[in-house]
Amino acid sequence: MSTDWREALDREIDQRFSQLVEIRRHLHAHPELSGQERDTSLYLYQLLRDLGFSVQMGPEGCGLIVDDDSQATQSRVGIRADIDALHIRDAKKVDYCSQNEGVMHACGHDAHTATVFGAITALKALKTSGELPWDVSFRAIFQPAEETCEGATGMIRSGALEGVTSLIAVHMDPARRVGHIGFRAGVLTANCDEMEIVIHGRGGHAARPHEASDPIAAAAQLVNALYLFIPRVTDSQDAVVVTIGKVEGGDHANVIPEFVMLRGTIRTLDQVVRRKTMEHISRIASSVAQTSETKINVQFGLSCKSVVNDAKVLQVLRLAARDVLEAGGIEEIPRPSMGSEDFAFYLEQVPGAMIRLGSTSERVGGSGLHTPTFDIDEESLRIGARVLSRATVYLADPDRERRLEDNQGAGVW
Repeated sequence: MSTDWREALDREIDQRFSQLVEIRRHLHAHPELSGQERDTSLYLYQLLRDLGFSVQMGPEGCGLIVDDDSQATQSRVGIRADIDALHIRDAKKVDYCSQNEGVMHACGHDAHTATVFGAITALKALKTSGELPWDVSFRAIFQPAEETCEGATGMIRSGALEGVTSLIAVHMDPARRVGHIGFRAGVLTANCDEMEIVIHGRGGHAARPHEASDPIAAAAQLVNALYLFIPRVTDSQDAVVVTIGKVEGGDHANVIPEFVMLRGTIRTLDQVVRRKTMEHISRIASSVAQTSETKINVQFGLSCKSVVNDAKVLQVLRLAARDVLEAGGIEEIPRPSMGSEDFAFYLEQVPGAMIRLGSTSERVGGSGLHTPTFDIDEESLRIGARVLSRATVYLADPDRERRLEDNQGAGVW
């Protein structure tokens, strides 16, 4: 089959590349926290409506569901991006540094958005000109509140998956060079459970701790015990990460407070290990409460399951990347990440896959995700858009299953 449509996709993306960079930098300079992405959503809404897309706003004006054709009735291929930022101060010295103090796109969501924008605008251009090899119907999901694991479920309730038969996404990866993409079938990320621990003591004067039951001392003992004993009661071959990320308690230097609150996360790769870890945490808290004469209440809150990549969808993404990357650009991810991704909520309902898009070069990048100096080489936007747009066309092929089987997975298109 002619490759003209692939070359045409590349040309469309190349023609739009400066706009993709502009969009990414605008979003980077104007980040919004989870659940507050109204200006971001309106900015994207106006851009996409002007280009003739059918656009539906997400819950409370945050997020968008974007269709190539509002009249289409056939199944759609979904492409997902996330749009929220983090409570991190941007420390970069660049023209597009965050203008919202203490808020930053430190996880690449601005780049994910620009990449998906590039893919869908190129696809729409070819669909309009009749250059695609078969009918391709697609939907972009620009999702809010990924960082708080609330956005995906809200978008699903708003109908984001109605008619969607498969879903694909990229995530920026500063550990990989531009021109390299990481692939992993099966489990890609960890289960993540939020945890809140409230320690109730008996307040008093800092000079007379014997008259009080110090919740700060109990909190220090508990954190130390969790970090020491959770690894000791877990099989060394089972991955578990327990982290306390917030400690809150007390108002004055010379007053022992009444209570201390701890918040953190539990990350696991196995449901049995997850359950046992929660039981261990509760037992350790009970023991610390007894020895410190405090009351400790442990609550496990919001939970996000592992992203489990569908093998067939990932195979198509791999074939699309093979078209785009030079030799050696396709890399295998040897083990799951202990990070989490609420992309997992979509994959409970439709088959899909996420890939890791290399974003570092000698020129820029190298700082890790969720750090104040995180940045990307924007050439990754071009590569990501090319891979996502090709994969969308391949996934929409009505003869895809036979084509893959006949060619033993080689996927000759």
